[in-house]
Amino acid sequence: MRFLNPKTDFAFKKIFGSRQSKDVLISFLNALLYEGQPTIEDLEIIDPYQAPQLKGMKDTFLDVKATVKDGKTKDGKTVIIEMQVLNVIGFEKRVLYNASKAFSIQLDSGEDYNKLHPVIALTITDFEMFPESSQVISRYVMKEVNDLTTYSNDIELAFVELPKFTKSLDELTSVTDRWIYFLRQADSLEMIPESWQGTPALEKAFQIAELSNLSREELDIFERKQRFLQDNRNSVLKGIEQGIEQGIKQGEQQKAEAIALALLDVLDVETISQKTGLSVDEILALR
Repeated sequence: MRFLNPKTDFAFKKIFGSRQSKDVLISFLNALLYEGQPTIEDLEIIDPYQAPQLKGMKDTFLDVKATVKDGKTKDGKTVIIEMQVLNVIGFEKRVLYNASKAFSIQLDSGEDYNKLHPVIALTITDFEMFPESSQVISRYVMKEVNDLTTYSNDIELAFVELPKFTKSLDELTSVTDRWIYFLRQADSLEMIPESWQGTPALEKAFQIAELSNLSREELDIFERKQRFLQDNRNSVLKGIEQGIEQGIKQGEQQKAEAIALALLDVLDVETISQKTGLSVDEILALR
C-alpha cells in the first residue's frame, strides 16, 4: 500500500476538506485543538475561498474551512486550516491576515457586532516557526501585556510545528500523537499501523490517502504537486546555501580589511597586499 503525502495541498484538502471527510476532520480537530476530547460534536465544511468585502481588497484561499459546533458555543465557531511546507517571507503576517479576514467577513453592512462568531486559525507547518520554544502545539489569543489577562478569545491562532514532533511509531500514546505522526509519515508507511485500526477516523484518512484509490486525473495532479513542492524546496535550500557562502566571503573580506587597516601605519601597501590578499587598489581605498 502507498499513501499520499498529507503535506501537499492536494492531499491535505482531499483528506480533510472533501465531502467524505466530515468525521475525519472532527477527529483531527479534536485531537489538535482539544487534546483528543470529543469537544467538537458536529461541523460543516464550507468553501475555503474568502471573498473580499470591498473592491480592491486581497482575495485569500485556505486549505480547509469549517463551521464547528462544540456544545458550548451556541452559534458555533469558524475554523480555518492551512498546511504550509515552505517558510516564505511574510508568512506569519499572512496567518494573522487570514484569521482577521475570516472574522470580519461574517458581517454584512448594518449587522450588529454581537453576531460575530469566534475564529480559530489552525496552521500546520513543516518548519519551525518558533525556534525558541520546544512546544509542538502552541496557541495564541489577545492578552494584556503585563498581567496576561485575556482581552478576547474571539480570534485564536493555533500552530502545529511538525519538525518538533520526534516520536517514533512505538512511542505514540494518544490520538493527538497519531494524527501528527500521520501528517509527518503517512507517505512513508506501507500499511495502516495495527494499533490504529480501532480508530475509525484514522483508518478512513488512510483509505482516502491510498494512492490506488485515486483516479488517473487525481494521480496526475498529485504527482505535479509533488514535483512543484520538491522543486521549490530545492530552490529554498540552494538560496540558503548561497547566502551562507556569500556571508562567509563577506566575513573574510571584512576580516582582511580590518587587518589591512591595522597595518597601514606599519607596512607598505605592497606588503599589506601580500599579507591580506587584498589588491593594492582596495588597500588604497581603505587609506
